[in-house]
Amino acid sequence: MITLSGIHKTFEGNPVLRGVDLTVGRGESMVIIGGSGSGKSVLIKCILGLLTPDIGEITIDGAAMTPKSQTGFLDRFGMLFQGGALFDSLPVWQNVAFRLLRGPQKAQAREIAVAKLAQVGLKADIADRYPSELSGGMQKRVGLARAIAADPEVIFFDEPTTGLDPIMAGVINDLIRNVVTELGVTAITITHDMTSVDTIADKVAMLHDGKIRWTGAKSAMETADDPYLTQFIAGTTDGPIKARW
Repeated sequence: MITLSGIHKTFEGNPVLRGVDLTVGRGESMVIIGGSGSGKSVLIKCILGLLTPDIGEITIDGAAMTPKSQTGFLDRFGMLFQGGALFDSLPVWQNVAFRLLRGPQKAQAREIAVAKLAQVGLKADIADRYPSELSGGMQKRVGLARAIAADPEVIFFDEPTTGLDPIMAGVINDLIRNVVTELGVTAITITHDMTSVDTIADKVAMLHDGKIRWTGAKSAMETADDPYLTQFIAGTTDGPIKARW
């Protein structure tokens, strides 16, 4: 579904991505792990077309990503942002149906929004509330409902459990796994939360210092002979990954 070949990105002489190669299969849930500053967010922005790689190629369904093809691709994806990114001035249902309100499904937008809220475990009576009236966990669910509102083929999850307590983080992880499975979508998640990896991932890619250091099935992680992956999973200071001060 998505292939990255030799992706490089540098900012003011500082290389952030240094030759990333990655393949994400159709219907696959790929989780990209790595510490802060490893290049995860920049990589996602390159896939979305928000940033243009200095070198390398990104293909979607075998076709190279270009400014012309980018618009069509954006219509096929959903996104759950790290901070929720809900519009404070809009009620919940309009947040969920934001994309639909500008398209041919405008007349059915509220009905679709309520159905998507139900899909993430929220009742219809919150549809007319505002984000400020919701807990952090509920806001995250609304963000997930918005991500799936247009029935996308690809969904990106940016640190989906950041700021949540362990129980609510588990709820969100389970919801994401269920949504990905039920919709049959291709999913790319960036996180440093190994609990999310355990729940969401089919495959895992370890990104460090702008390079993919290891990639493989989630089931192969525990026996993988890779010092970067081993250190990250164990959370130790002893290894090739050095703490950033």
